[in-house]
Amino acid sequence: MQIDIKTSTVQPIRQTFSHVARRLGADKPASRYQEATFDLQPEVNFHYRPLWQPQYELYDKARTSIRMNDWYAFKDPRQYYYGAYTIARSRQQETMEKNIDFVTRRALLSGLPDEQKERIASLMVPLRHVEWAANTNNCFVTAYGWGTAITQATMYHSMDRLGLAQYLSRIGLLLDGNLGTSLVAGKAAWLDAPLWQPLRRLVEDLMVVQDWFETFTAQNAVLDGLLYPLVYRHIDARLCTQSGAGLGMLNEFAIGWFDETSRWVDATLKTAAAESPENTPLLSCWIEMWRARTLDALQPLAVEALGERDAAAALAEIDTAFAARITKLGIAIAAPGERTETHHG
Repeated sequence: MQIDIKTSTVQPIRQTFSHVARRLGADKPASRYQEATFDLQPEVNFHYRPLWQPQYELYDKARTSIRMNDWYAFKDPRQYYYGAYTIARSRQQETMEKNIDFVTRRALLSGLPDEQKERIASLMVPLRHVEWAANTNNCFVTAYGWGTAITQATMYHSMDRLGLAQYLSRIGLLLDGNLGTSLVAGKAAWLDAPLWQPLRRLVEDLMVVQDWFETFTAQNAVLDGLLYPLVYRHIDARLCTQSGAGLGMLNEFAIGWFDETSRWVDATLKTAAAESPENTPLLSCWIEMWRARTLDALQPLAVEALGERDAAAALAEIDTAFAARITKLGIAIAAPGERTETHHG
């Protein structure tokens, strides 16, 4: 008996959704990212204004001073929609679990002298509260931001921050033998230790900013842009020199994550700055203000971890790189030596 297998091609009637086709022109095939992003923001049929802010619509472009002709001009260079995001993070989670398992089996942290374990815990574990605040801030941007091009990315970013907080918690648990004492001590230090109070005040002030794009800029560009190089390059390197490579393996995700997400943050700021002459000076003002406050808040941590001389050099290096990064986006800010101290009134 002979079986003939024939194939036939089915031509789709439409290549994509009509609202996507209107943006792309004609009926061109669209990527999954485009279909999961364009024009999903509700714009009509609001039944009431929010009772807590009746001056605004439920979703309102006026919630930020940034002005855009098209809020879907923002693009995520990573092309993250839900499927791509979860697959990428799942793979990274597998790698991270292998690192944690290796560090656990070889006792790279638990086998350290108590003094070194306390040193690592005192500098790293309180940072999980910074990550929780970053989660809250990005949830705020997601809730009140305009356009799926921004809000879906900030929701993914928000979930990342919970994951980073959990990794910091796991570092503490590896150091204290899963007793949780390092987490309790870390919270107490965050609330009361003089070392952490400038950073804590900065973080808490950020949580009450009303303009969601300022929150996005201050948290994801400025605070992260200065804190991550300090903690995960300079402080991580110093601790690894003193205590071995175990901590570096556990910080590997955070280092790669910062480099990855910086591409998205930079693309967002560059698009906003290029949109109008009004946006650029506003972004410059926000960045300068939060830059000054962040550098001041990070100084006690840098001095404690690196010593006074090395802390000054590290912060100067970080600030120089940050200024170059922001200037490259078309946003003018002062050079590090010209920076003026700026504080909230």
